[in-house]
Amino acid sequence: MKQQGLNKCWMEGKGAINGWCSIPSTITAEIMSLNKFDSITIDLQHGLIDYQVALNILQVFSKIETTPMVRVPWNEPGIIMKMLDAGSLGIICPMINNKEDASKFVGATRYVPDGFRSSGPTRAVMVHGGTYHDEANNKIISLAMVETEEALDNVDDIASTEGLTGIYIGPSDLSISMGLTPGLDRTEEKMVKAIDKIKMACKKHNIKVGIHCLSPEFLKNKLKEGYDLTTLGSDFRFFSEILSKKIQEARE
Repeated sequence: MKQQGLNKCWMEGKGAINGWCSIPSTITAEIMSLNKFDSITIDLQHGLIDYQVALNILQVFSKIETTPMVRVPWNEPGIIMKMLDAGSLGIICPMINNKEDASKFVGATRYVPDGFRSSGPTRAVMVHGGTYHDEANNKIISLAMVETEEALDNVDDIASTEGLTGIYIGPSDLSISMGLTPGLDRTEEKMVKAIDKIKMACKKHNIKVGIHCLSPEFLKNKLKEGYDLTTLGSDFRFFSEILSKKIQEARE
């Protein structure tokens, strides 16, 4: 199977850097693809991207070894299977609150006997090869988002879900759930403890742990701490920050 940049990174024992596409444009996605990400995620939840645009972006990504992933809008089997059939090799699923949620999510990403994914990999078999069906259950990446207090209470059970690749920490929603304001790169003591609890559950059950970061410095620290996947901002943030900086320089 092609586009194994993320799995290759993990096989070498390295932490990975993930890109994030929120803008519904193949041009900005192409710019992202020209940079050295191990994986790039197309955001269908809070991004401005729908299925058709996601498909077009996956086509842009087909020329690179970077692993294409999708954050789906919800834990709904239809869209999970549809994005996998379109060629995504990883799914990040939001708001996984318990083991039942996690099992449902994993089941939608895997063919029988390991799950209940329906067979019909229309574009996936074209892009990833004729052995796709035989390899998919072992190669497709499933990352459950833990981002509520309920999920935090159940994180050990979630991490023990058979077939789950890992947990992806959503700092903003988790902080809201814990009575704080939204935001990334959390340093509050109770947030640090909550995030460490998630990481320890992942390490205990030998699954991957990922987190969304804002600054390169925070990201590098998470890699040093043993995180397996770190996301650096998003295309939307990059564009906004650079534009604001450049116009401020021009006005000065």
